[in-house]
Amino acid sequence: MQVEEIEINGFLIEKFNQHGLDVGKTQGICPLCSSSRKPENKKAKCSSYDWERGLGTCHNCDKSFQLHTYKRKGKAEREYIKPEVKKVNLVKDKTLEWFKTRGITKNTLDELKVSIGKEFMPQTGKTENTIQFNYYVGGQLTNVKYRDARKNFKLYKGAEKVFYNIDNIVGHDTCIIVEGEMDVLALHEAGITNAISVPNGATLNTNNLDYLDNCIDYFDDMDKIIIAVDSDAPGQALQTELIRRLGAETCYLSTFDDCKDANEYLLKYGSKDLLSRITNAKPVPLENVTTFRDIEDEVTDFVRNGFKKGFQIGLDNFDNIFSTYTGQFITVTGIPSSGKSDFVDQMVVGYNQQYGWKTAFASPENAPTYLHAHKLMRKVWGDMPTKGDIGRDKWNQVADHVNDNFFFIDMERYTLESVLRKGAELVKRKGIKCLVIDPYNKVRDVDCTTEDVNRYTMEYLTKIETFAKKYDVLVFIVAHPTKMYKDSNGKIEEPTMYNIKGGGEWYDASYHGLLVHRDYELKTTKVKVLKVKFQNLGENGAEAFFKWEPKSGCFIPEVMPDLEEKMPWE
Repeated sequence: MQVEEIEINGFLIEKFNQHGLDVGKTQGICPLCSSSRKPENKKAKCSSYDWERGLGTCHNCDKSFQLHTYKRKGKAEREYIKPEVKKVNLVKDKTLEWFKTRGITKNTLDELKVSIGKEFMPQTGKTENTIQFNYYVGGQLTNVKYRDARKNFKLYKGAEKVFYNIDNIVGHDTCIIVEGEMDVLALHEAGITNAISVPNGATLNTNNLDYLDNCIDYFDDMDKIIIAVDSDAPGQALQTELIRRLGAETCYLSTFDDCKDANEYLLKYGSKDLLSRITNAKPVPLENVTTFRDIEDEVTDFVRNGFKKGFQIGLDNFDNIFSTYTGQFITVTGIPSSGKSDFVDQMVVGYNQQYGWKTAFASPENAPTYLHAHKLMRKVWGDMPTKGDIGRDKWNQVADHVNDNFFFIDMERYTLESVLRKGAELVKRKGIKCLVIDPYNKVRDVDCTTEDVNRYTMEYLTKIETFAKKYDVLVFIVAHPTKMYKDSNGKIEEPTMYNIKGGGEWYDASYHGLLVHRDYELKTTKVKVLKVKFQNLGENGAEAFFKWEPKSGCFIPEVMPDLEEKMPWE
C-alpha cells in the first residue's frame, strides 16, 4: 500500500507503516515482543492489525502498538497551493545582460534556478515578461516570486510563504538572512551559498512574519545567524524582530556602510570585500551591558521628542488614564466575579486591533478553553457570532483571526517555569507580544521553596520581569486579594495591591496595577489605576467606568454621574 499523504479520522498520517509490517494483512508478528521470543515462535502470528484505526494488538504480550505515526489535522490548518511546475526557461539574452549589470553571472542564476517567463501582473493589468525567483523546500517548488521590468513584484497566489533559498542552509551551522532575492544572488557571487531572503521585503509592521513561522525549525541548530538587512527603518524593524524571535545569543549583525544592501555593495566594492563584510559580522551587543553609543539614538529621540507615547487599547475613557510599554508587567486585582479576566481579555483584544499584537493565555480558571475562545470571538466580532447568523465565510474569518492571534497554554499542572518556557517558544514561533497569567496562585513557582511569602512573591515577580524584558512582551498577572472586607454599610470594600498575598511586594515590583471592581447596584464596572511606574503613562487613582454588554461581552465606556450632586427636584 503506497501512501504519500493520507488523512484518517481527522489525522494526517506522517508514516503509514512505522514498523515495516505487512500492510493490509489483518494478522502478523508483534514488533514489540516477537524478537525476544524463542526461535520457533519468532514468526508466530500473535498480533491483530487494524490499519484503519492504526492500531495493533498482541495476544502474547497483551500490548497495543501504533501502526502509523501521525499528527492531528488542525481545523484551521492552511492548505497551500503548489505552483504549477513548468519547463524552466533559463535566463538569456537581454535579461542575462541586465543581470551582468548587477554583478550576477549566468552560473549563479543557473545554480539558484532563476528563470524567465510571461506572467500576468496585477500592477500593470497585463501579461509581462518576468524574472522568476523559484522557492524550493525539500527540492519541491513551493512558491515563485515574479519581477517585471518596472520592478513590480508578486508571489504565487495561495502558495506557502517561506525563505528564498531555504534548502541551501540545511546542514550548515551558520546562515545569513537578507532582505531580497538579489542579495542572495550577490552573496552567492561572493562564495556564500547559505544565504536566505525574506519573501516580501521588510515593513514597519512585523507582527505577522508567517514565513518565519513556517521555517522556524531550520534555525533550531544554528550556531550563528547573520542578519544583513537594509539600513532603512523597515529593515531595522525586521532586524529587531528577527533578533527577538531567533535569540540575541545566536544573532550577528552585518552592515553595508554607504550602500543600501548586499547587491549594491557587490557592485561598488566587489565580491572579496562583500565576503569580508559578512564574515566579520558583529555579535548583537551583550545583554545587561549598555554603553552610551548603544542608546545614543534613544537619548537623542528623548531630547527632541520627550517620552514615547504608551500603547493604548482603543477605549477613550481608559486610554485617557492609562497606557503602557512592552517589556513590563501589569498586576490586575479585584474581588471574585468582578470582571478581572474579562477586562484583561478586552485589553489584549484592543492591543490586537490597534497594533496587531498576539497573545498567549495561561488561564487555569478560564476553562473550558472553548468557552474562553468564544468569548474572544465575541469581542473581536462585537456580537454573539454563530455560523447561522453571520454565515460560514464570516464565521471562518473571525475564527481564523482568533486562531492566528490568540493561543491557549493548556497543561495538567501549571508551573511558572513551564508557562514562561512555553511563552518563550510562542514568542519564537508565533511572535506573541502579550502573555496572560490568570490567576497567579494557580501558576506556582516550584523552584522557590522558601516559606517566606514576601520573598516568594519577589522571586516570582522578578522571573516575570526578566521574561518580559528579554522578549519585549507585556505580561498580565491576575491576582486575587486574600480577604474581602465590608464597610459600615455592608458593601465590600475595594481591594488594593496590598490586599494580595505578599502585600507590599506586589506594589513595589509591579510596573502597573489595575483594580477591576463591579458595582452590582449601578450595574457598572469601574477600572481604577492603582499604580503606574512612569507618570507619562497614566494617572494614579484615576478611574474609568464601563457598562458590560452581554451579547458581545465588551466593556462600553460609561459616563458616571456625580452621585453627590443634587437633582433638580431635590
